[in-house]
Amino acid sequence: MIPPEIPPEIPDEAREAAAFWAADQGSLRLIGDRENMVLEARLPAGRAALRLHRQGYQTEAAIRSELWWCGALADAGVPVPRPMPARGGGLLAPLASGRLASAVAWRGGASLGKAGVPLAGSRAEQTALHHRLGALVAGLHAATDALMLPEGFERPRWDIDGLVGDTPFWGRFWEHPALTADERAALADTRDWLQETLTHHAATGDFGLIHADVLRENVLVEGRNLSLIDFDDSGFGFRLYDLGTAMSQNLSEPNRDAIAEALLDGYESTRPLGAMRAALPAFTLMRCCASVGWAAPRLPADDPTHRGYIDRALACARATLPG
Repeated sequence: MIPPEIPPEIPDEAREAAAFWAADQGSLRLIGDRENMVLEARLPAGRAALRLHRQGYQTEAAIRSELWWCGALADAGVPVPRPMPARGGGLLAPLASGRLASAVAWRGGASLGKAGVPLAGSRAEQTALHHRLGALVAGLHAATDALMLPEGFERPRWDIDGLVGDTPFWGRFWEHPALTADERAALADTRDWLQETLTHHAATGDFGLIHADVLRENVLVEGRNLSLIDFDDSGFGFRLYDLGTAMSQNLSEPNRDAIAEALLDGYESTRPLGAMRAALPAFTLMRCCASVGWAAPRLPADDPTHRGYIDRALACARATLPG
């Protein structure tokens, strides 16, 4: 007989945060502890995701801006988590450790899938799902462009410097410690090509606030309805980066090309792309490279994720770069 799994112990820091929202302490359930610590909680106002923000990643102003944006999107009818005020009315609570805590309303549904796990469903089901995802992302961008951002609004920039400049937001992917000499040279060449491609795209491409992390785990499916969660990495960037991020997890799918077309068609059902459609492979490659930079300082050196990300970026580069 397999013994029942023992739930992870709830840290005192999380219980301290829960008290700011008068959460039922017995309802706390640890969901994840990677970038932020995230717990499910029952608040007087309803079910919530309680977040303890990682120190040193986003500033207080940036976190407040994220929460304002999510609230404004929710008001506009976009299916995203709405921030929930603490007992004193504020959206952020300072903890004794120096971390900040926030809470957002729980979104129902199951994740679209998991990284490295083949997508479920038939070809028709997969393409229909990604058509709806493309429309959702387009709706988010359109609703955002209708907003007047408040004074002091601050979020990272996923622009050319933030992606392939000297100090990218997620690190110098072409210098990952696990790269061989040949791999370093290949990713350095890839960086040069991406700089040139993004510079050309910037002349006419759509730029504004983006989610920046449209991964399967952050897309919730409930019947025919989709919602987006986890805006921790959101910022100012190229709109196609959101679609490229979604495609970065589909490169090994047998229906990859059909999924890409469905994603683009879904986006264009609400928001035209025109010639920008052709840049999707470049932004898919850009996300693959950024993930290499993300992993370097965050994961143990022996974590197999490093090699997985590196091999994926190199394979995507071979398939995307001319020649």
